[in-house]
Amino acid sequence: MNTKISPHRLFSRSLPGVAIAAGVLLTAACGGSSSSTSSSSSSASTTTATVTQHDVASVVTAAQAFSNSLSDDQKATAILEMTAQNAQAWSNLPCGQSCRGGVAFSDLEDNQLALAKTLLQTALGSGDTGYARAEDLWAADDQLNSLQASGEGGGPGSSGSSAQASGGTMPTDMPSGGTMPSGSAGGGGGGGQGGYGAGLYDLALLGTPSTDGTWMLHFGGHHLGVNFTYKDGEVSGASPYFVGIEPTTWTADDGTEYAPLEAMQKSVAALGTSLTTAQMKTAKLDQAFSDVLLGPGEDGNFPGAKQGIAVSKLSDDQKELVLTAMRQWVGIADDDTATAMMKTYEDELDQTYVGWSGGLEMTAHANYLRIDGPSVWIEFVCQNGVVISNKIHYHTIWRDHTRDYGGEFSS
Repeated sequence: MNTKISPHRLFSRSLPGVAIAAGVLLTAACGGSSSSTSSSSSSASTTTATVTQHDVASVVTAAQAFSNSLSDDQKATAILEMTAQNAQAWSNLPCGQSCRGGVAFSDLEDNQLALAKTLLQTALGSGDTGYARAEDLWAADDQLNSLQASGEGGGPGSSGSSAQASGGTMPTDMPSGGTMPSGSAGGGGGGGQGGYGAGLYDLALLGTPSTDGTWMLHFGGHHLGVNFTYKDGEVSGASPYFVGIEPTTWTADDGTEYAPLEAMQKSVAALGTSLTTAQMKTAKLDQAFSDVLLGPGEDGNFPGAKQGIAVSKLSDDQKELVLTAMRQWVGIADDDTATAMMKTYEDELDQTYVGWSGGLEMTAHANYLRIDGPSVWIEFVCQNGVVISNKIHYHTIWRDHTRDYGGEFSS
């Protein structure tokens, strides 16, 4: 599939004014002149920000610019204490049994939204595995919302979900997560019939952004959970990182084809299908999975024993497939952080295990693959569709045994 990334519809409108954070370069959408300034505001008119610096100092500057743009009421929602309760209050729904903390995109003015976007661009990876993937996930939620609103889909509370209910393979894309964060309005979720849509993504800052303290960037919504922890000017953790998607592929009205998680799916399928018959037997897990094991609310609940086949028993080519798969998840972090984490995971490769269940092609319900190392934990599972009942729906998560939430609240 020739997949292209188009500007997300939420951000496609013209912005009357875009505040520019120091150290972050914003370039006119049409490729015109660029400028860098320490001012907290400008009259620049653009819909696209080009971020050239991904160091923590630039993230702090962008976070402060976003925070300063908020009203007092918005700050009460978006600026939270860095506590375990607030950090762990995320789910794979915008607002299910518990709401994540943060201010919703849909509640931001244009300039505030632009600053939020700049902050995320500064903090996330620069390749297809970083900010670009987040944009496509927002587009996926808009697509799902449109399908549901048009009556083409089902979902929670609609007649379209009956197919899953009667089929005995109900997807687990239901509300889940930790306890209610402080500052949360609670309940609801909105966003139409199923709570889908790019406007339902929330952004929060836990603690005070600085280069010499500990704080978190907390961002997510339906099918995306990003938790970055910063400590003393470094990224001390870039997980938990949850991703899901439905539909897995679609074509927009303008002809743009989307497949945001195709590289993830292909990487785990390539690893799984590379196993020989004997390796498959060793790697097979006894349990069947209809969702990831360590999703929201499962912080620190890693299995006590490694399961599957040790990567040390795999060929060099297969070991490279393991690393290739890891990069798809670790790439959510900024490039320097991702490189450092991949070095750790590569050093621990021979103590890492691969397990599977249900199938290795990653094309049918309950196909599941896991990578479990001394540090890294990655799961990928296929579910039946929630809104589009005849399609597959992906859930996946990256955790780190010791670095979730920067090690602050990992157990």
